[in-house]
Amino acid sequence: MPRSAKTSRSWGQSPSGDSPRPAPHQRSGVLSPGELAARGAVPTKERLAAGPVVMVECIENIPCNPCAYACPRKAITIEGELTDIPQVDFSKCNGCALCISKCPGLAIFVVHKDFSKTEAAVTMPYELLPRPEIGARVACLDRAGREVCRGRVVKVIDTKALNRCAVVTVAVPKRYWNVVRAIRRPGTRPGLPERNEARAAPKVMPVMSRGRKGAE
Repeated sequence: MPRSAKTSRSWGQSPSGDSPRPAPHQRSGVLSPGELAARGAVPTKERLAAGPVVMVECIENIPCNPCAYACPRKAITIEGELTDIPQVDFSKCNGCALCISKCPGLAIFVVHKDFSKTEAAVTMPYELLPRPEIGARVACLDRAGREVCRGRVVKVIDTKALNRCAVVTVAVPKRYWNVVRAIRRPGTRPGLPERNEARAAPKVMPVMSRGRKGAE
């Protein structure tokens, strides 16, 4: 079973299943680290210390499953309905980052808390042009789009197989490992993003479950 908490309820659904109630992120518009931890989406301290690991910050019950098919180690699964929230077995994840560019919601990251003695590394999707260059200093943003620190680009993967969604790794001060989720090139005005490179819509694969051959 995945290490993260399994639930078939919507993030905003009441425990009794009666009427939906707004979840904190639905009220604020921003997902908090506390909400992720409450849902079992944050790796344990032991797993974080072991090396790079994925964090799937998917919060909506929508029909989408490319992440589950992208993982060669089956660390990401969607159990039950196609609209269920992805679950992660952190013990199976090796931080390969193959799933990052497959998420149409740009909601998957790989974190390496102990990248160096003073730095953590955050690997994220990046669809803007021009791509950042290795060694570049960039503004690092939190989930609300606020600049929280400066970081250093340490890796850029941008191949045709990634469908115009580059995968960028940035070294940041260690305390920001669960804060930084986007970057902006210095000199770029907030609210005026760089050119976005359109990519093809991902293919949703049939759901395979016990007693069924696939989703109709």
